[in-house]
Amino acid sequence: MKNESTAPAPQSDAAAEALSRFHAVIPAGGVGTRLWPLSRAAAPKFLHDLTGSGQTLIRATWDRLEPLAGAGMMVVTGQVHRDAVARQLPELGEDDFVLEPEPKDSAAAIGLAAAILSLRDPDTIMGSFAADQVISPLEDFQKVVEEAVVTAATGKIVTIGITPTHPATGFGYIRRGRSLRLQDAPHAFDVAAFVEKPDAKVAAQYVRSGKYLWNAGMFVAPVTLMLQHLEEHEPELHAGLMAIAQAWDTDRRQEVLAEVWPTLKKTAIDYAVAEPAAAAGDVAVVPGDFTWDDVGDFAAIARLNPVKDGSGITVIGDTPRVYSSEASGVVVTDSDRVIALIGIEDVVVVDTGDALLVTTTDRAQDVKKAVESLKAEGADDVL
Repeated sequence: MKNESTAPAPQSDAAAEALSRFHAVIPAGGVGTRLWPLSRAAAPKFLHDLTGSGQTLIRATWDRLEPLAGAGMMVVTGQVHRDAVARQLPELGEDDFVLEPEPKDSAAAIGLAAAILSLRDPDTIMGSFAADQVISPLEDFQKVVEEAVVTAATGKIVTIGITPTHPATGFGYIRRGRSLRLQDAPHAFDVAAFVEKPDAKVAAQYVRSGKYLWNAGMFVAPVTLMLQHLEEHEPELHAGLMAIAQAWDTDRRQEVLAEVWPTLKKTAIDYAVAEPAAAAGDVAVVPGDFTWDDVGDFAAIARLNPVKDGSGITVIGDTPRVYSSEASGVVVTDSDRVIALIGIEDVVVVDTGDALLVTTTDRAQDVKKAVESLKAEGADDVL
């Protein structure tokens, strides 16, 4: 049953009917290599509290969506993360716990969820929302999701685009087209195009134009339409996912999953479904003016956790022992080691039991290079 006290009130019978078909899917994948050594293969960023809220990112994602979807919730994650996710989400039923034997990118993860849901109820409208994003305020987010669900019910794959606050070069963009003029979704537009990550000059032009939105990777769509485009553009992937889905609610689930999953193509949902569907005129966008952050690096953690005292240092950890003088930046620690910072600006220090990272917020994106180098050297024990 929907949580009536916190879910947005439907605007009409049509909106209420669309929301009654809504099922939320939370893909929880990726390692978050730019957040190493905090985020690792065995403990990726969605299992951490990176905002000081007392909640992990995946728990916060669940709590945002549950008022809209009620019991209609599904999580797609790696088999190695099963126990950790189960501890975070004890409400999650076993049949809605989709465990990947190995990572296969977003088309396989989201496509399998769509396939399973389509066989249970072909009228389902699914929404895919990554487990590692920070969003507020909740009411604004939920209103945008409601508009996306209503728009999807008209036969559209809907993406939620974030109104840009600055000319970011780390995100793809969505160029919005004409208004769809929907009574219960007045902010819905056609998608004119998806565009790749721009350079700084082009990004500034996008922001000035007012026609571009950040692509946050959030999709809401009728499962049948999602699978129709997947079958058209990636027929072998579609066939494999449907074979797994047909066995999902039977005693052959593990057998078929083990047989078929390794054969599936690795590709992103954007390439397999969203971009070709947009070219066919089947994609819409609802802009979101809420605060959104994908917590992509330690500069984001510093941004999300403002300094609370005169030290100049944002400190995250259960037992931090940090001394600073004329310093600024962020320290993330899970040890009781003393960390002293003197006369250094915009520093990033991440101290774990077996690895220490020291960089600056300006170079935070380059942490991924260190991870790639360690991987090439075979240092898997710290990855």
